[in-house]
Amino acid sequence: MSTIEDTPVSRRLRSVKHIIIVLSGKGGVGKSSVTTQLALSLYASSPTAKVGVLDVDLTGPSMPRMLGMDGHGVHQSTDGWVPVYADGSEARLACMSVGFLLKNKGDSVVWRGPKKNGMIRQFLSDVRWGELDYLVIDTPPGTSDEHLSLLEHMAPVHSRLSSVIVTTPQAVALMDVMKCLSFTRAVNLPVLGIIENMSGYVCPCCGEISNVFSTGGGESMAKRENLHFLGSLPIDTELVTLLDASAPEQKLKTVTISDTTRSFQLLEQYKSTSSAQIFKSIVDKILQDI
Repeated sequence: MSTIEDTPVSRRLRSVKHIIIVLSGKGGVGKSSVTTQLALSLYASSPTAKVGVLDVDLTGPSMPRMLGMDGHGVHQSTDGWVPVYADGSEARLACMSVGFLLKNKGDSVVWRGPKKNGMIRQFLSDVRWGELDYLVIDTPPGTSDEHLSLLEHMAPVHSRLSSVIVTTPQAVALMDVMKCLSFTRAVNLPVLGIIENMSGYVCPCCGEISNVFSTGGGESMAKRENLHFLGSLPIDTELVTLLDASAPEQKLKTVTISDTTRSFQLLEQYKSTSSAQIFKSIVDKILQDI
C-alpha cells in the first residue's frame, strides 16, 4: 500500500478535503468569474463549508477584485502567510493571490518560469490554509508553466485533485479547450465536467436570453468526449457589475441580511443575481462527483 509522500506542500494541504482546478484553453472565456461563482456557491452550500481560493494567474490576478478585496495585504504569522478572508471574522472564505503582494495594483508581473514556479510553491506550502472543505484554484489560460508547476507540487495529494473546464460556445474557443482536455488526460487529472460560459445574453429589462454567439458547442463537445456537461451560463449584467466592483458594499444596492444569516454582503448580492440560481445546479452536480 503506497503512502503519501511527505513534502511541505502535502503537510500544508493535509487538512484540505477537495481541490478543484479551474481550467480553460483560451483567455477571455470568463474563467475567473466562474471560479468566483464556484467559490461563493460552495460556501453557500453548507453553513459550515470552508472554502479557499488560490489565484495562480500570476500575470493577471483577478480574484482580489472579484471578491471585493482590492487593497488588502497579506500578513505573516509564525505559521506562514495568513490568507485574506472575504467574509471577515467568519473566516470561511480564504483567498491568496499575487495581487495582494503588489505595491501598486497596476504593477506588471514580469517573471520567467523559475520565478513563477517558486511563487506557486510558496502559495501551496507557506499559506496557512487550515482546514478546508474545498480549495478552488484559478489558473491562467492554456497549459503553461503555472499548470505544470501546480501539478508537480501537488503530486503527493493527487488523489484529491479534480478539474472543471470552462469554454464559450464559439468554435475557436472549443478548439483550444480540446487542447486543454488533452492536457488533463496527459497528466491524469480528473475532469468533473465542462461549463459553457457566455451562452447567450440575459436582457436586464425583460429577462429574455438572446444568443450573442453560437450556442450548444460545449454540450456537444462534452457528449463527444464522454464528459459531464455541467451547464450553460448566460452573460448576466448584474453579475458583471457585482464582480467588477472593487468595493461592492459601497457601489451596489443594499440587500437586507436577516439576523439569523451570518454572511457577508458580496454573497448576498450574488444570491440576488439570476446567475446564482443557474450555478447552484452546476455546484449540485459537482458535489455529487467529488
